[in-house]
Amino acid sequence: MAKLIVNVNKKKSLINRNIYGHFSEHLGRCIYEGLFVGENSPIPNVKGMRVDVVNALKHIQIPVLRWPGGCFADEYHWKDGIGPKENRKRMINTHWGGVLEDNSFGTHEFMELCGQLGCEPYINGNVGSGSVQEMSEWVEYLTFDGVSPMADLRTQNGHEEAWKVKYFGVGNENWGCGGNMRPEYYADEYRRYQTYVRNYGTNKLFKIACGANSDDYNWTRVLMENARQYMHALTVHYYTLPNDSWVNKGPAVGFDEETYYKTLKKTFKMEELLDKHIHIMDQFDPEQKVGLIVDEWGSWYDVEPGTNPGFLYQQNSMRDAMIAGINLNLFNKHSDRICMANIAQTVNVLQAVVLTEGEKMVLTPTYHVFDLYKVHQDATLLESYISAGMVGTEENQIVDLYESASIDQDGSIHITICNLDLSCEKVIEGQLLGATCTKVEAQIVKGA
Repeated sequence: MAKLIVNVNKKKSLINRNIYGHFSEHLGRCIYEGLFVGENSPIPNVKGMRVDVVNALKHIQIPVLRWPGGCFADEYHWKDGIGPKENRKRMINTHWGGVLEDNSFGTHEFMELCGQLGCEPYINGNVGSGSVQEMSEWVEYLTFDGVSPMADLRTQNGHEEAWKVKYFGVGNENWGCGGNMRPEYYADEYRRYQTYVRNYGTNKLFKIACGANSDDYNWTRVLMENARQYMHALTVHYYTLPNDSWVNKGPAVGFDEETYYKTLKKTFKMEELLDKHIHIMDQFDPEQKVGLIVDEWGSWYDVEPGTNPGFLYQQNSMRDAMIAGINLNLFNKHSDRICMANIAQTVNVLQAVVLTEGEKMVLTPTYHVFDLYKVHQDATLLESYISAGMVGTEENQIVDLYESASIDQDGSIHITICNLDLSCEKVIEGQLLGATCTKVEAQIVKGA
């Protein structure tokens, strides 16, 4: 029997609700067919947004949505996506499948989607192929409430009132698809671009710098040393791949026991990454003024047979539910520094919470984990301990149980536990220190 101890007397950091954030890119069927079908679609929609998908995301209380990318962000030119749809400039989506992008989903549509979801918009600007002026004018178009060229253009396009936008990313993966930059070069570019990402009126931007790829700790060090005073947060990206090869990542389904445990072991690498990146941040920012954002995370497998390799469509299983549970527990435990995380991606791409096909929609195991874990949003992390054993194969050993706990503003205590043992149910004896239980409820996500 395992032992769980939750100490209510040891309250720790606030779990920012944005840790349960999402990411939507112009990639495959995430935006088109997934979130947006257009007003003339026979699929039920409100202003082009799928009613079923919007309602599903509202149910899990999606707090923030990142857009337009991803790699797409650094080839996206926002003015191509405003004005009458029939006049919008078309482009080739060179990163994702080489398909035609008609820009029918642009700034106004994204802000409409966020309004329907009741979530914060997180907009990623273009550093890789865009100019400082282009980024500056986008912020003006979005947030300036007065008379100006961009505000006038917004009014001409049907939205007189300025939007409220808090989260703004200055580039994406600029170490790779966003320009193949060295950290020193990007640090200087970030300082330059962010200068013109201005606050207008009462709208106060939260500026986000492009951070490291996985274990590139030098990138974090250089950015913190040279640009920390100009940012509110720094990002990091890490994906769980069953195999070490991007060419042969492994299938989403039909895996064996060895691969199951190997995949979860790779998921736990996130803990090492967080600890090391945070340690570097602590050296330059001991007061924790700069947040850490994991704005791309999740599983990445080989695409489903017969689908466009550039669409990154994959199935979802209980293995993915475990990946989600591990990561969300990890983010909760590091919530003193982590202020946001965004799973990749919301619909039809990578570790999606929703899959669609025509008018049909299914909720994935990952969705149900987010549904269970939403109680942690804006709750306070509690000190917790579980007497986990080890499980797995000879080459791939992991803990069999992994948990986090929080207390919300109403005094309710929430505990989320992952049983990572592929073959055994667990009996857990729980103990609360500093509180007395008057009512206990439990929910379980499990396979058939």
